Formats: sequence, C-alpha cells, structure tokens
Amino acid sequence: MIIAVDGPAGSGKSTVSKIVAKRLALLYIDTGAMYRALTLRVIRQGLDLEDENALVSLAKCTKIGLEGKDNLCVLLDGEDVSLAIRTPDVTANVKYVARVPGVRHEMVALQRAIANKGGGAVLEGRDIGTVVFPNADYKFYLDASPEERAKRRCKELIESGQTASETVVKEDILKRDDSDMKRNVGALKKCDDAIFIDTTGLSIDGVTEKILSYICA
Repeated sequence: MIIAVDGPAGSGKSTVSKIVAKRLALLYIDTGAMYRALTLRVIRQGLDLEDENALVSLAKCTKIGLEGKDNLCVLLDGEDVSLAIRTPDVTANVKYVARVPGVRHEMVALQRAIANKGGGAVLEGRDIGTVVFPNADYKFYLDASPEERAKRRCKELIESGQTASETVVKEDILKRDDSDMKRNVGALKKCDDAIFIDTTGLSIDGVTEKILSYICA
C-alpha cells in the first residue's frame, strides 16, 4: 500500500504521516529530509548552488538512507544527520537544490526504490501524489492557515533549542510556498484526486483519525 501525503511546511503532514505509518505498520518516508540531507552535503562541500551539473553529480554519488520507525534517523553517507539537516542554513538553501530537475530525478528514483523495497509506505512531501507515486492507493493534501503553520514551526524550532519569531517564520513560510509552487519540476500542488484536509485548529489525533477513516472505511 502506498499512501501519499502532500502539503506545505507546517501543515502537520510529517507528524501525522509518522503516526499513520505506525498504525498501519508501514514504512514512513520523509522525502523533504532526503533533500535536506543532500543540501547539507552541498553546503559542507561549498558547492555553487547555481551549478546544476555539480549538484546533479553530487546527488548521483551521495548515499541517503532512512532508518527507524518511531524516531526516523536520516543517514548521509552513513552519518546520522537527523538534527544537522534542520538548521536554518539548510532550511534556507534546500529550495535551490530541490528545484534542479536532475536532482529530483535521482531523488524520486531513490524514494520509489525505498518504498517498493519496504513493501509499501506512507510518503510525505510536496510532489508525492503528482510525481513520485501518481498511482498511490490513497492521496491526501494537508494545509492550514499561514498563522497556524508559523505557530507550529516556531514551536518546533524552540523545542530544538533554536530561537524563533512567528512573524519572521511566517514570512519565510510564505516565501517557501511561493518558491515551491512556481518551480518547474516537482512543484507543490494538490492533485485532482487527492483528499484535502484543512488542519487549522485540528489536533494531530484529529487529523490522523480523518486520514485513517478514509483508508480503513
């Protein structure tokens, strides 16, 4: 079974997808974390973010893995970078890496391979239902008001030991949305056959039960 969960940052898709995967005994795949891992390596090597050929070449020789279920461990060439990929530097630059067609080609192939090897999965991202698995068994698109999403993101940042301002985070979120929606490949978009869920004001449990009600009906 393949379940696609798409939506912008702060919509709740990551937390909900983890829980849904656990409830259904499926693999959880955070595709955004994979792009972040590659971006971390790009930054470490000091590559030019405008050099698409260099970015694609790096994507082809980089090993990115996901391990664990309750606590997802993101591996970059064998190194646990689960925390390192959540820094402001990576967040600010991942859009430049993710917009490159050749990079997305490599990542999509890897995402499909991981999901198929696992015998099914819950994948969350921005182009799962439209590009990665257009024939997914179930497709969901989660969203929430910019204010709600900024509040959630601030909470995550503060809990991880970083400082955050809801005003600044909201501005960053809206800029990221604009960039994600306008990129030429893998753009953030709700596909026609996806079930839309507005998570504004809903608890994690509430969203989870909504999703499961469609799958387990």
